[in-house]
Amino acid sequence: MKIIKYTLVGYLALLSAAWWLTDQADLFNLAGFFPWRNVLSQYTGVIAIGVMSLAMILSARPVFLERYFGGLDKMYRLHKWLGISALVISISHWLIADGPKWLVQLGWLTRPGGRGPRPVFPEGSLQQIFLEQRGLAEGIGEWAFYAAVLLMVLALVKRFPYKRFFQTHKILAVAYLALVFHAVVLVKFDYWSGLVGPLLIVLMTLGSIAAVMSLTNRRAGGKRALGKVLAIEQLAALGVAAIEVQLDSGWPGHKPGQFAFVTFHEDEGPHPFTIASAWQKDGRIRFLVKALGDYTRSLPKRLKVGDSVKLEGPYGQFTFEGNAPRQIWIGGGIGITPFIARMKALAGEPDGKAVDLFHCTADYDQAAVDKLTRDAAAAKVSLHVLWDQRDGRLDLQRLTKSVPNWREADVWFCGPARFGQAIRDGLGSLGFPGERFHQELFEMR
Repeated sequence: MKIIKYTLVGYLALLSAAWWLTDQADLFNLAGFFPWRNVLSQYTGVIAIGVMSLAMILSARPVFLERYFGGLDKMYRLHKWLGISALVISISHWLIADGPKWLVQLGWLTRPGGRGPRPVFPEGSLQQIFLEQRGLAEGIGEWAFYAAVLLMVLALVKRFPYKRFFQTHKILAVAYLALVFHAVVLVKFDYWSGLVGPLLIVLMTLGSIAAVMSLTNRRAGGKRALGKVLAIEQLAALGVAAIEVQLDSGWPGHKPGQFAFVTFHEDEGPHPFTIASAWQKDGRIRFLVKALGDYTRSLPKRLKVGDSVKLEGPYGQFTFEGNAPRQIWIGGGIGITPFIARMKALAGEPDGKAVDLFHCTADYDQAAVDKLTRDAAAAKVSLHVLWDQRDGRLDLQRLTKSVPNWREADVWFCGPARFGQAIRDGLGSLGFPGERFHQELFEMR
């Protein structure tokens, strides 16, 4: 997604420019290894805490940013890349700060003499207070760095169980707060009166608020609602459980294609699930849960009718809005869910658009296909069911042949990321505008 790349690169450029404009006067007078080491230590420290701050802000799920990024799923993808950037930059900062000390101890590098006494500031001045806290800030920062690196690496390991990821990822908020203290004390004092200082103050303040919210299980966006499990239907051939929930007051309603963070069991924490029903203002909401991990495989056995449920949302911009007179929907596997919700809505409120729905699946269940066929008929949607074993996979040639006027359509895709990328690239090679291809990035880690 271009918006993610542009935002990440632009943000790094903004932080770098603010630092450069603040510290450029000193750069032209540097000579020798250690002066450059000090400057680069400050630079990487500024960039690292700036990147961590934005990542922490996004973790609070500020729903007002969804329209700019195209949904919370894209914001979480940016959050992931900010985390990777923070990991690389913070390791660089650590090596720049501590590496020369190791080289001096090994005798491979000589520290220049004549460092002179530390500056003396008026007693009780902010400069003097910061100077007295340097040792503490260095120690806290080092241990917080070790913890943050471990937690960020674990977050990137797909095999690390989601339950443990959810539990350990919150500890990053504590590490971040420790690193804020480290940065406040050790950032060059002159920076606070320069261009980069106010920027850091805003970022670290908002990041700290987001960290406290994370530790207290609060979020900036989305409403919370309580409910109970009303019914559970198992579609064994598909490895899917259809779960219907009756909500109490508090749910603001949702658009077809949006999702919610759902907590069925407190020890597991919230999982994001796409909503499979249109909002009828009756408090009922339906989810289709695919058995993809240990928890989702065990969910039908653990969950019982009458169990309490917590919801947070709705989130997402996969809401079928567009000006084109035709739409093409492509649902891969459980990615059919948002299209089911949209068909339920269209059955009651048609929008006049011609729609072709391609349901591509490796597993086949006739009862599920019959339901899908009835929903499509009620919504006046042209349904194309492609069972891999029988029909092969959907490719560009089949897509364009099935919908001759595909150039007049908006395309909405939900399914495996590589499948979606292949369709996007193929259409793009034929001149299809990228902004009219909408893809749900349903990976929250």
